[in-house]
Amino acid sequence: MSENRRVVVTGLGAVTPIGKNVSETWESMKSGKNGIGPITHFDTTAFKAKLAAEVSDFDPKEYLEVNEVLRTDRYTQFAIAAAKQACDDSGIEGNVEPERFAVILGTGIGGITTFETEHTKLIEKGPRRVSSLLVPMMISNIAAGMIAIKHCCKGPAMPAVTACASGSNAIGEAYRLIKHGYADAAITGGSEAAISPCAVAGFINMQALSTSEDPNAASLPFDRRRGGFVMGEGSTVLIIEEYEHAKARGAKIYAELCGYGSTCDAYHITAPDPEGNGGMRAMKQAMDEAGYTDSDCVYVNAHGTGTHMNDAVETKAIKKALGEEAARRAYVSSTKSMTGHMLGAAGAVEALACIFALNDGIIPPTINLNEQDEECDLNCVPNTAVKADVTLCLSNSLGFGGHNACLAFRKVK
Repeated sequence: MSENRRVVVTGLGAVTPIGKNVSETWESMKSGKNGIGPITHFDTTAFKAKLAAEVSDFDPKEYLEVNEVLRTDRYTQFAIAAAKQACDDSGIEGNVEPERFAVILGTGIGGITTFETEHTKLIEKGPRRVSSLLVPMMISNIAAGMIAIKHCCKGPAMPAVTACASGSNAIGEAYRLIKHGYADAAITGGSEAAISPCAVAGFINMQALSTSEDPNAASLPFDRRRGGFVMGEGSTVLIIEEYEHAKARGAKIYAELCGYGSTCDAYHITAPDPEGNGGMRAMKQAMDEAGYTDSDCVYVNAHGTGTHMNDAVETKAIKKALGEEAARRAYVSSTKSMTGHMLGAAGAVEALACIFALNDGIIPPTINLNEQDEECDLNCVPNTAVKADVTLCLSNSLGFGGHNACLAFRKVK
């Protein structure tokens, strides 16, 4: 197989708490729209956490037949919708050999809503009432599988399941497939729909979620008031493609995906290495592959969950990766302040933010950052978007299990 082929982004799709498509999502990010509100998916009376970033006004029948809607979990529906948008945007279908067309789709949890529904039937009505579709609706690879079926992708098709790093790992592994000659194009990104009673209860009981009932004081990355993350849901999908292949068919090119780092802390099942060394190494790998120099104007879309340890540790990692002086020059923001934490889809929607930051010269803000923590003392772009001609964008994702991923993007030259 050939090596070191260039990889570009030629299509985008999104279904998020702040937009039903790519343009709405990016406009919301630029304007600092808060997608967080009271949970409506279930009764939260007995729950300490009552807020989430839900996708509203989503009709799966716009993308699926009625019988398909009944046979798919919400996370798969989001993924199929975003993939359809991205494929339409790119014009890739019919312009790549099916055997050279891959799918790598991240999810942290998969079809947990389906599992909860069918488990309730098991307890209340007995085993015969459990749906025969439980397994294919629940499993974490089914979104990738259904996307492959719908878009005739006969190359590698698989999930990336690395908790909150899943979306970034999916994109990074798809990048490597193309870079090293195993595919010419890929549908990649992440999807999640885990705002369910069991998932929310689990995150509450491990003290990971914010218990604030004020949407403007709940998801607070880098703020000294932060007390946990806010769950989000949705999907973002990218079409990535070998550069010469994209040029030959006259494709629109958004950006070049030019670096990827993937490491593990090997430290703890949920807590990050307090020195941030795993995250630093992932950033360095992506930066080195992207040809980083001191002259680059850098934007880091931080993992920035709004948990006390994550934000402080990530700040350390950014300083170690860039060096103290360059880190202070860089722009750093967390779009989770608007979208909540979309778990396995987070890395993908944050890649979208990086791509548009490059193209539009606008850095999306960290909203509701009113009392910046001294431990998070970088330029975290508080409350209002800023203009900047960035040359390199880095997207960080850090997941339970110690997984770290970083993606690097540049404009195409």
